Amino acid sequence: MLPRKRASEGVVVEEEDNTNNSSNFNTINKCEGASAFNKNKKLRIAEEDADSTNNNNNNNHNHSSGGIVVEQEQEQGEEGEEIPIMGLGNPNSQDIDEDLHSRQLAVYGRETMRRLFASNVLVSGLQGLGAEIAKNLILAGVKSVTLHDEGTVELWDLSSNFIFSENDVGKNRAVASVQKLQELNNAVVVQSLTTKLTKEQLSDFQAVVFTDVNFEKAIEFNDYCRIHQPPIAFIKTEVRGLFGSVFCDFGPEFTVVDIDGEEPHTGIIASISNDNPALVSCVDDERLEFQDGDLVVFSEVHGMTELNDGKPRKIKSSRAYSFTLEEDTTNYGAYVKGGIVTQVKQPKVLKFKPLREALADPGDFLLSDFSKFDRPPLLHLAFQALDKFVSELGRFPVAGSEEDAQKLISVASGINESSGDGRVEDINPKLLRHFAFGAKAVLNPMAAMFGGIVGQEVVKACSGKFHPLYQFFYFDSVESLPTEPLDSSDFRPRNSRYDAQISVFGSKLQKKLEDAQVFIVGSGALGCEFLKNVALMGVSCGDQGKLTITDDDVIEKSNLSRQFLFRDWNIGQAKSTVAASATALINPRLNIEALQNRVGPETENVFDDTFWENLSVVINALDNVNARLYVDQRCLYFQKPLLESGTLGAKCNTQMVIPHLTENYGASRDPPEKQAPMCTVHSFPHNIDHCLTWARSEFEGLLEKTPAEVNAYLSNPSEYSTAMMNAGDAQARDNLERVLECLDKERCEIFQDCITWARLKFEDYFANRVKQLIYTFPEDAATSTGAPFWSAPKRFPHPLQFSAADPGHLHFVMAAAILRAETFGIPIPDWAKNPKKLAEAVDKVMVPDFEPKKDAKIVTDEKATSISSASVDDSAVIADLIMKLEQRQKSLPSGFRMKPIQFEKDDDTNFHMDMIAGLANMRARNYSIPEVDKLKAKFIAGRIIPAIATTTAMATGLVCLELYKVLDGGHKLEDYRNTFANLALPLFSMAEPVPPKLIKHQNLSWTVWDRWILKGNPTLRELLQWLKEKGLNAYSISCGSCLLYNSMFPRHKDRMDKKMVDLAREVAKVELPQYRRHLDVVVACEDEEDNDIDIPQVSIYYR
Repeated sequence: MLPRKRASEGVVVEEEDNTNNSSNFNTINKCEGASAFNKNKKLRIAEEDADSTNNNNNNNHNHSSGGIVVEQEQEQGEEGEEIPIMGLGNPNSQDIDEDLHSRQLAVYGRETMRRLFASNVLVSGLQGLGAEIAKNLILAGVKSVTLHDEGTVELWDLSSNFIFSENDVGKNRAVASVQKLQELNNAVVVQSLTTKLTKEQLSDFQAVVFTDVNFEKAIEFNDYCRIHQPPIAFIKTEVRGLFGSVFCDFGPEFTVVDIDGEEPHTGIIASISNDNPALVSCVDDERLEFQDGDLVVFSEVHGMTELNDGKPRKIKSSRAYSFTLEEDTTNYGAYVKGGIVTQVKQPKVLKFKPLREALADPGDFLLSDFSKFDRPPLLHLAFQALDKFVSELGRFPVAGSEEDAQKLISVASGINESSGDGRVEDINPKLLRHFAFGAKAVLNPMAAMFGGIVGQEVVKACSGKFHPLYQFFYFDSVESLPTEPLDSSDFRPRNSRYDAQISVFGSKLQKKLEDAQVFIVGSGALGCEFLKNVALMGVSCGDQGKLTITDDDVIEKSNLSRQFLFRDWNIGQAKSTVAASATALINPRLNIEALQNRVGPETENVFDDTFWENLSVVINALDNVNARLYVDQRCLYFQKPLLESGTLGAKCNTQMVIPHLTENYGASRDPPEKQAPMCTVHSFPHNIDHCLTWARSEFEGLLEKTPAEVNAYLSNPSEYSTAMMNAGDAQARDNLERVLECLDKERCEIFQDCITWARLKFEDYFANRVKQLIYTFPEDAATSTGAPFWSAPKRFPHPLQFSAADPGHLHFVMAAAILRAETFGIPIPDWAKNPKKLAEAVDKVMVPDFEPKKDAKIVTDEKATSISSASVDDSAVIADLIMKLEQRQKSLPSGFRMKPIQFEKDDDTNFHMDMIAGLANMRARNYSIPEVDKLKAKFIAGRIIPAIATTTAMATGLVCLELYKVLDGGHKLEDYRNTFANLALPLFSMAEPVPPKLIKHQNLSWTVWDRWILKGNPTLRELLQWLKEKGLNAYSISCGSCLLYNSMFPRHKDRMDKKMVDLAREVAKVELPQYRRHLDVVVACEDEEDNDIDIPQVSIYYR
């Protein structure tokens, strides 16, 4: 089970004040399916990746207690017409703990989070699925979760429920769950309800979820939820073996405020024609993401100012860099320059059917797998048949009972015959037989997957954020079943915690799971979920099994909102050891070893050949591409299955890498993200991302790199000086100038010096540099071709005039001064954070007048990689700087050192983000770019990866359904599934993996998975002869970067009778540690017709 909760006071949540609630919502257009997403794109989440969060507002929406009222566009209703939607939570909730919820805030934004904090949710049915849903909602931070279950814990439940232990058998499920779920988030009220549920009790909740209720009762509850004012969101979901279903009804009219959570798309205008319709062209800086029918607004247009009225306009004929405006601009002013076009996101009203109607007329099903396009209607029938079976017999079908299976098939056939136009042509008795056999079982991977999906639907219901599931979703993974036919005796219960799983897969596969040797790389959000899943499945829980988990990271506060095995008292501890201890409590039989090693070339002595060779499967739970690629190469080399997954906000992907069946992870790469040219970032920014990139760079230069350079010099002046003299370039000159400046003109001894430095930095950055730029390139400047220099996407800047009365100006000076003081070890006085006293100190600073330079060089070349310009007299300048530094060093106190500051985004008290946000926003003001708050700045500058628990849970559930196939063995390519999913839309796209490329030569064939092995410690001659027998003439053999043999070099013939391992040691200077038993060589070959043949890597075993 989970770690025990430490003693603490009870949680008290006061009722929210339901008055004066006003806020802004994003609005969005209807999105046609998934055209905005590349379904095949892998979400290779890297530490340097980031996703931006939701912009503040486009349209205003007012809401009061009990619901929100959306101001619709005129085409949706008369002005002022009120359209009531769900009883969304009161947004005037408690303050958001941004350190804890930063990754979730990056997905949802503050408004959605506040609504969650005010939402009460009922989860009825606490078997595995109910526990997963409750876990995800508690981590998300709803106001309260009420757990309802009248039943008691059975040993059977331990196959899927991570909350229960064998000690809980016989206890009420809801009561046994409260304490352990409460530990996940003390800010959420978690309570139990153990008596029979009445429909009137539902009025206490914004959303209700039923995981184990019959259709008759579900219809009664659903009808009550619809007539309640405001309507209560109703979700019915089930997991039955390898089959699952979800039904959503959010009421007669539900307004989706933001259907996809994506930023509104924008474009920078290059020209607009005076036509009917008008053609709008945009700069080719970035492709436009608009779709026909989108509404857009214009701003900052010069000349054709009629478009700047803020009125949404419809577009058509959208192309990569242009679109047509459905408007006559013939009589408008002629376009001169400038302009931004921004998509207007519209709300969408959905009209849900009640369950009683939807059962007979379900409408379109949400499809997940196009190879099973006919499956949803059949599963719709199967779940109704199961409901009738249970109501008639008072029990579920018995696993392995052909009689019960036939009974279910008969019931399904009867319902089908009376379905009229909704009749299914083929009821597929084989599939229904599988359905009947596993009907009683709740499997952990299915519970994890559906727990993520349903948890997200509850968030949608409570917030209006993202498009709801409309209305039925069915899924099955029958491909996960063993390939060999099973006898009915295989399904019999063993009186073990795995009995539910055995009832679906049989005891033989259970034994394979228990004896598996598994390597999970990473124990963050994905890793915690994987550990929980495999523990419940019984993976590595047998005498022969072993699970190795490794992660070199430690627990931070921001982890706690997703990485559910950790508690606040674990902050600072090693992730892998804490996760392993918590997982061992879920299943004490788990054989787990926790390591704190990063997986890479430097740890091949830890993860050596024997380690890799003994593995059954590798599961990646990583957050960066390079580590993924390394593990992929290791799995390729040792021919081990790799189960890969990644998440990005509401999106996730899974990829199965199976030896000899699929391509490897590294076989396909996403194109690198486009980087802004350096001159754009430094002198010509046109969006807030450019400003924040510059701000982060300046922060690191001022507070980390320069102090580090100062210390490098002071630690060994002669060595440092010699190194700079030897370099003799512009970079060395710049380093020395910065060190001298820091120790001389800009050296700080008291806090007032730091204020002076900060105030002068403001003047330099936001006034003087801009004055110099517009002096060098005036507003009417032209390029060498005669075109206006300040044409899109460039924005003409304006210098700032410092004012202590401007909070933004003063806050920048405060943050910069405090951090400057920190680098010099100067105590920070209490008054430093008092605006009035700080303003008085700033007023004392003497700011010199600025005179622009006539010969200033400003880089405008987009291909330039450095803003430092080389000079013919660099070496002379460097010598002079070194001499000045030597003089300055003598006046420093003995042992003086600076304290470099490393950027830390997740501590809101350290002023790091205050300075970066200040730098970026003042620069944004220079260029008339919209500013951002500190949180948004943190997302972009801190490169925060948006993450939510629901997506993580779903991804790991999908992967573990594939794990059954991998450990069973014998499955074909068509049995495996790669998945791309987006819970925001929602979209599920599953497909067979891509097979590896096949290379043929004579009667041989191979793929990237093959490695040719030659044993017996062969000589070079023996290797060449071995290849000759395959019809291959080797003309070159290399080891690492060193050539061991080339047929063109006569002296290489002297090496013929030397052992290959000796050649590697003597020629390539390869060090072969004791744990290595072989070496790898790359051989270039030709066939008998002198055609080059790309052969696999050759491994030569010498031990």
